[in-house]
Amino acid sequence: MLTEQEGELAVKLARKAIEESLRSGKKIKPENLPPVYREKRGVFVTLNRITEKKELRGCIGRPYPIMSLGEAIITSAINAALEDTRFDPVRKEEIDGIVIEVSVLTVPKLIKEKPLKIPEKIVIGRDGLIVATDRFQGLLLPQVAAEYGWNRETFLRQTCLKAGLAPDAWQRGARIQVFTVDHFSDETPVEAAPDSPDHSRNARE
Repeated sequence: MLTEQEGELAVKLARKAIEESLRSGKKIKPENLPPVYREKRGVFVTLNRITEKKELRGCIGRPYPIMSLGEAIITSAINAALEDTRFDPVRKEEIDGIVIEVSVLTVPKLIKEKPLKIPEKIVIGRDGLIVATDRFQGLLLPQVAAEYGWNRETFLRQTCLKAGLAPDAWQRGARIQVFTVDHFSDETPVEAAPDSPDHSRNARE
């Protein structure tokens, strides 16, 4: 999907979007970016505060390819920082101590199997899950199951709970979709990003 250089730029773009929003309240534009950033992609941006351990600080995204990659990264980054209702908005003085992760999704695919066969179609560490009914939907990224050491059935149950459904909803008619991601991260908190996405060439070299 993305090259390593394009992935590094994705993280820098997400950080720049958050920094500019915190500084001025303005939303940057996806300008002067590689061609892949004009393609429609699903994206999630995850923020983690690093203290003695990794601590989730926000995570919001778009699971389906409804906007360009550049716009999806910018919008999701700002949303994760300021609009994740599980957390207080990120403050300006926090941002340099936060690790930013960008996950670029493949198009989710429906698992067309009888319930008992569904777990066989899931690979822990590779696949993310979406569980959906007509009224509810929940998503967990593939790295979540790997980090917690879940097996396939636990991953399904936890995604059902994320959707606000009973943990066995995957056995009772809920739709199960799988996707994979290209995952890119700061890895450690970094200094402020370049002043403009125009600096993407240096960021990718």
